Amino acid sequence: MGLLDTIQVLGAVPSLLTVKKALKSKPANHKDCIARLLERNADQHGDRTAVVFEGLSLTWGELNAQSNQIAHALKSIGIGQSDIAALFVENRIEYISCMLALNKLGAIGALVNTGLRSNPLKHCIVSTNAKIMLFGTELADVVDDVRSELGLKQESSFVAVADGTDGSVPDWALDLAELIRDMPTSNHPETQDVMNWDPCMYIFTSGTTGLPKAAIVSNNRFLSAAKMAHLAGLKATPKDRIYLCTPLYHGTSTIVGVGAALSSGASIYLRRKFSVSAFLPEVRKHGCNMFVYVGELCRFLHNSPRRPDDGANPIVSILGNGLRPDIWEDFADRFRIPRVIEFYGASEGNASFAYLLNKKNTIGLTTTDVRLVEYDVDADELIRSKTGSLVVARDGEEGLCLARITDKSRFEGYTDSGATERKIIRDAFEDGDAWFNTGDLLRTVDVGFSLGYAHYQFVDRVGDTFRWRSQNVSTTQVSEVVNLLPDVDICSVYGVNIPGTEGRAGMAAVTLTEGAESLDLGSFAEQIQAQLPSYAWPVFVRVRSDVEVTGTFKLRKVELQRDGYDVTVVRDPIFVLKPRTTEYVPLDKEFHSALLSGSAGY
Repeated sequence: MGLLDTIQVLGAVPSLLTVKKALKSKPANHKDCIARLLERNADQHGDRTAVVFEGLSLTWGELNAQSNQIAHALKSIGIGQSDIAALFVENRIEYISCMLALNKLGAIGALVNTGLRSNPLKHCIVSTNAKIMLFGTELADVVDDVRSELGLKQESSFVAVADGTDGSVPDWALDLAELIRDMPTSNHPETQDVMNWDPCMYIFTSGTTGLPKAAIVSNNRFLSAAKMAHLAGLKATPKDRIYLCTPLYHGTSTIVGVGAALSSGASIYLRRKFSVSAFLPEVRKHGCNMFVYVGELCRFLHNSPRRPDDGANPIVSILGNGLRPDIWEDFADRFRIPRVIEFYGASEGNASFAYLLNKKNTIGLTTTDVRLVEYDVDADELIRSKTGSLVVARDGEEGLCLARITDKSRFEGYTDSGATERKIIRDAFEDGDAWFNTGDLLRTVDVGFSLGYAHYQFVDRVGDTFRWRSQNVSTTQVSEVVNLLPDVDICSVYGVNIPGTEGRAGMAAVTLTEGAESLDLGSFAEQIQAQLPSYAWPVFVRVRSDVEVTGTFKLRKVELQRDGYDVTVVRDPIFVLKPRTTEYVPLDKEFHSALLSGSAGY
């Protein structure tokens, strides 16, 4: 343990104290909300830029005025305290204004994934009991397809948010621009009465494995996370500018990105969608010295062609989640980013982990009471001792992460009470205790001096770990090894069934880098066999022309698992590692038939 490491740890103490202070529980009758941050910025930094988007710019004073006008308009059509409004708009300034306008009234914004269509979209509106739907005109056709099935019958149920000057408002919707035209820009008295623990928004789970669930986010949760992102994460000031390109319906973008700006007074450079080619030119042109990321964006940037001037950019601090150890240091070195702060925590969870003490290749520490417990991956169940209590995993061994539910670490749950209860583990270690099931496998790691705080590594999602050859296979671990290959752009690993075998066999779907004509199967086999145990070697490899991700850049595995290795359905090339061989060969119909009959020899 070196002196420099000790100095770095001690230097992080102020950030740690900030986190503990931000997480200090507020009384139930405490009044505070997100919109009050906006009003404070309008008072203190009214003439400073708040947000820049596609050639448009609003100061904090102008953003507050616009939000006030929208709030007055919504109030005029009957929206008030605790009413729910679905927000279905692509990334743009009006999204932020509408979200803040709802909060000014004590109403709740249900932040709906703009990539949803048909039944999943209908589900999000109906399941939250939304009173109105604020939608972008760029999505009018999508809304029209399900409009009659949403149960919104009032004339004012649909409010169109025009996309620039070209947005055409359908005749079945109110025009927000018309509604706010003569509305006052003054602050709302209702804002001062909004409670700290009132819900401020619903953020939906990604829906990678089923229909999205609406997670409840209180003002307290938003404000605490925003303060941590501002003070302990980015360390933002009113002079800074945050590059924000992830979807605003996602917690990382809204709570961390917009939240950090609201808490600090920093400005936002907002982008409709992420673009690898536009990233550095925009960062340089607009002076963005901070960036909120998800790990997949970093990987896309990491996989882009290298240029000598990659490090010539103003970025000094980035904050996000999912930056994997296999690219972390190279990514930070290449783009010369001195401060990388990784955090971990689900939108609905009651525990967050933050990389505050500079312990590399970890998700950091947490101030919440968490336990890693033994979990049977194959049976998909927790392991209990003879006395009925859960079994705590030994140091360094992976375990399912549980976070104790208390008044100080509340689990706010979902709008569906049944879904909320299913995420709670009761009587885990003693009668009457309650723990939030994160659904993630973590392990503790020895990082040396860390002020007594345990540090953790992310292993995998429970659903992303499978059993093969009586061993647990981590899809994350396999993906990281495959992603090291120079001709692989991105890799998704999942388990598939082979008749007559126990567990699931590994399958890797890979997308090639630009310019690569084919996958070098020899190098692929050599790489995985050198770095992985034999039970973790993918049995099947599918080479894809592109990769499907959710709107928040999570790899979409449901369709891939459903396709499996069915050569009668899949048009992509599929290769197989036959039993007792070390080379991948094309999967033909004859061997496919042997697989289905259980006679392939696995």
